[in-house]
Amino acid sequence: MTDHTPAVRRRAPLRRGLSRQALILVLLIAVAFGTAIYMGVRHPYQTQAGSGPPAEPLRMTVIPLAPEGEVPGIADTDYLYAHSPAAQYRIGAEGIPLPAARSTAHFSDSQVTSALIIAKDYIVRSSLYPEVLTGDQVRPVRVLLDPDQLDQFDQSFGHPAADGRHAPTGWLVRFDAAQAELADRKIRVQGTLQAAETDASALEVTADHTFVYALRPAQAGAKASEASLFTVRRELHFRFDREDLRLHQAQLVVSYVQAGPLSCADDSTNRLHPLLAGQTAKEGGPAGTDPYATGGATALCGSLAPGSQPKV
Repeated sequence: MTDHTPAVRRRAPLRRGLSRQALILVLLIAVAFGTAIYMGVRHPYQTQAGSGPPAEPLRMTVIPLAPEGEVPGIADTDYLYAHSPAAQYRIGAEGIPLPAARSTAHFSDSQVTSALIIAKDYIVRSSLYPEVLTGDQVRPVRVLLDPDQLDQFDQSFGHPAADGRHAPTGWLVRFDAAQAELADRKIRVQGTLQAAETDASALEVTADHTFVYALRPAQAGAKASEASLFTVRRELHFRFDREDLRLHQAQLVVSYVQAGPLSCADDSTNRLHPLLAGQTAKEGGPAGTDPYATGGATALCGSLAPGSQPKV
């Protein structure tokens, strides 16, 4: 037995540190983790699906239309409508039909449809909601705006100004509730909606509608039972990026409004002060415009054509 070697095999000395396979595995995990973080920050479709540039401030023009004589009126609102240019107008939101939606170079037909629906929703809320027309409610309209325009909207109602940027009547239709109220909630409407692609990141919807309201005095009096018609034409331009379409919100970039019968001497910035049955326009034109002042808007006023009034 002394001639045999011991039945014990010597082991190679242990190597300190990670093996080559373990080091490669650690490196692969680190590369994968870094790639995931990079892809999260720089998504390959970020440019295409991004929200685009900030929303532009709304540019607005409100033009009162003064009647040439006494405002006609009668107690029967159906008779008023039937004997006016609005005789064939539809009632309420039915007068704002959606056109056929067609895809564009960078937007699908469903996206175009969404833009048209949001624009119609804004028009209905800002022109037909009774709580907006004769009340102080603005939230139904505000919730549809792009967040970039909320400061301008809030400033318009907090500090109204006839500067072409901060007139509440540029955002929505509302009357002086202490002066007039709706005599008929079946408001007559007629107009059009059109959608087009402005660039690869935005759709534009142009709305042109005429609204005819039957109004009567809010206070009791000799003419309190008589109603008269008040007409508002609104041309609105909306802009939608993909984020607006996803969140059901709009950028209102242009608002052009003509309304009457009104007195040019009355301020139509904050609320509309309709001339009611039997009333005539006050003497005097709109507020003076200072050509040396910067940042202001030119005061405008028009004449209401006699043919736009009902025959009573």
